Amino acid sequence: MNKKEFQQFLDSIDTANKPRLLLHVCCAPCSSAVLELLSKYFDITIYYYNPNIHPQAEYEKRFGELIKLNKVMNFNYKIVQPKYNPQEFFDIAKGYENLPEGDIRCKKCMEQRMKLCAKYAKENNFDYFTTTLSISPYKNSHWINEIGYTLQDKYNIKFLYSDFKKNNGYLESIKLCKEYNIYRQDYCGCIYSLKERNNASSN
Repeated sequence: MNKKEFQQFLDSIDTANKPRLLLHVCCAPCSSAVLELLSKYFDITIYYYNPNIHPQAEYEKRFGELIKLNKVMNFNYKIVQPKYNPQEFFDIAKGYENLPEGDIRCKKCMEQRMKLCAKYAKENNFDYFTTTLSISPYKNSHWINEIGYTLQDKYNIKFLYSDFKKNNGYLESIKLCKEYNIYRQDYCGCIYSLKERNNASSN
């Protein structure tokens, strides 16, 4: 689906009777432009499930910024926050610890988070699920959509096509973060991306 087709799909939605969307979010910056776009078309619930984020203080800081964003942008959407359990991430990352960011470990991490989002969406009668992850230029949108459509078939819950970096989505997220004074982290989230960032800065 290209951006024109995606916009045509959005324009076909009956906004007088907005479908329910469960939106997996990784952080406030990635959420900002996505919420700005999708709020016109969907009745959104935010799903903050990110066992990959390290350390816990960073996880909590990002959650706090998400709450702030939800308020200052006047969305006031319900936020679902499953219990933080980093061991869930370490279990799926086992054997892939030394791979660089963007490799198969990242795909498994995205799949883990999207899977729980899809399951929750199905169990709670949502019409769609999707994720903000694709707004990042560092995330593989092909993988994200491949995972999404696989989960759609597995759980019988519609996946909303996701490539939010298109149409200047990433640049819009930067602008919104500046406008609302939202913290923008400088690493993806997991301990391995943090080590990669620290190693790069020390060289």
